[in-house]
Amino acid sequence: MWIWIVIAAVVGIAAGVVLGYLIRKASAEKQIGSAELQAKKLLEDAIKTAETKRKEMVLEAKADILSSRNELEKEIKERRSELSKQEQRMATKEDNLDRKADAIEKKDEILNQRIKETEELKSKLSEARDEQLKLLEKISGYSVEEARELLIQNLEEEVRYEKAQKLIELEAEFKEEADKKAKDIISLAISRCAADHVAEATISVVPLPNDDMKGRIIGREGRNVRAIESLTGVELIIDDTPEVITISGFDPVRREIARLSLEKLIADGRIHPTRIEGMVEKATKEVEQSIKAAGEKATFDTGVHGLNIELVKLLGRLKYRTSYGQNVLNHSVEVSTLAGVMAAELGADVTLAKRAGLLHDIGKALTAEVEGSHVQIGVDIAKKYKEGKEVIHAIEAHHGDVEPHSLIAVIVQAADAISAARPGARRENLENYIKRLEKLEQIAKSFDGVEKTFAIQAGREIRIMVKPEQVNDETMALVARDIVKKIESELEYPGQIKVNLIRESRVVDYAK
Repeated sequence: MWIWIVIAAVVGIAAGVVLGYLIRKASAEKQIGSAELQAKKLLEDAIKTAETKRKEMVLEAKADILSSRNELEKEIKERRSELSKQEQRMATKEDNLDRKADAIEKKDEILNQRIKETEELKSKLSEARDEQLKLLEKISGYSVEEARELLIQNLEEEVRYEKAQKLIELEAEFKEEADKKAKDIISLAISRCAADHVAEATISVVPLPNDDMKGRIIGREGRNVRAIESLTGVELIIDDTPEVITISGFDPVRREIARLSLEKLIADGRIHPTRIEGMVEKATKEVEQSIKAAGEKATFDTGVHGLNIELVKLLGRLKYRTSYGQNVLNHSVEVSTLAGVMAAELGADVTLAKRAGLLHDIGKALTAEVEGSHVQIGVDIAKKYKEGKEVIHAIEAHHGDVEPHSLIAVIVQAADAISAARPGARRENLENYIKRLEKLEQIAKSFDGVEKTFAIQAGREIRIMVKPEQVNDETMALVARDIVKKIESELEYPGQIKVNLIRESRVVDYAK
């Protein structure tokens, strides 16, 4: 029984397979037919699209060709028009050139005719000139050569006279100009040197054991004197003053070298150029050592350390420099000490104040060698050796060349004024001193309302008694300011002058 079932199953499966195959075949043939129809349709659509594109491209190409042809024809027409215009212009130019050529030919003919007439006229003039020369020779009795020589001679005499007159005029003009220029130069030199040197000692005196030594110092034909002057840069004044030789020069260091050299030569007794050179060299070394020692002592006394060695040497040079009779190195040490004391009282940097005070006049060490004021020279030196901005500003402001804008600068300015103004610090010529005091009192008395004036403190202060009925408390400040301005404009003085007005109250101002 189960066999029949198996057979039936096998037959069923086989029938199913056959039936499935037939169904799939029919479906595939149907799909193939549908795909062929679709492909055929797509092909027909593509052919139609391509044909449409081809027609469009043909139309565009025809339009482009037509446009290009129109542009080309337009350009050809424009070029033909331009060529036509150029041909017309060329034809016009040719006509103009032809006319000009005709005009030039006519001018040439006229010119040739005039040249011919000129030649004929020239020939006639030459004949007339020859006749006139012959007539002149006959009248004057001179030949042409003789007349020429006579004229040249007369002309030379006239020129010589005029040249002499011109030379006299130029000489007078040059002399006047030279005198004026010389006066300008001298006045400029005086103005530059007077402030620092007029009241200072510019000479050194060397005593001699006897007057015979003068002749030995002068030497044969003055060779010894010339050697000393050329090696030291000073001038030796050997006059009738017994047993004394004067050394003159603005540079105190050179004067000191010359003084030491002379003293050594006098003590040695052998005076000749070679010996002089050796003594000057030895004296120079001694002075340099003295300068260095003086600078080191100044820094030690003031407690200022860390200075550049060149600054120390420049400080030492101030040992031989004086200002109105006051030794500048001692003045600098004094200013440094005063500045330190004031800085301590005010709570400022004492070390910085001492340093600025010690260096404030450092420029005076080189005033004989470098052009300019000692303030500017000092500023340049401080910058060169890398001093701080506070120190540089204090140097620049200590004479009021610039307005002080730091406490240290004000302290140094005050210390400098105190050191210079104290009684006995500086000396002046007695006559100049008295005149300055009288002038100071006269300036104050010239104002209305002033009753009495008293110049005190060696001219560093003037006390003015005013009339209470004419000068009240409100106007005292104005009167003091006017007096200060007049003192500043009419009077020359070192340092500053204190103007002290006294009534019921006092108003104080300073002429700087």
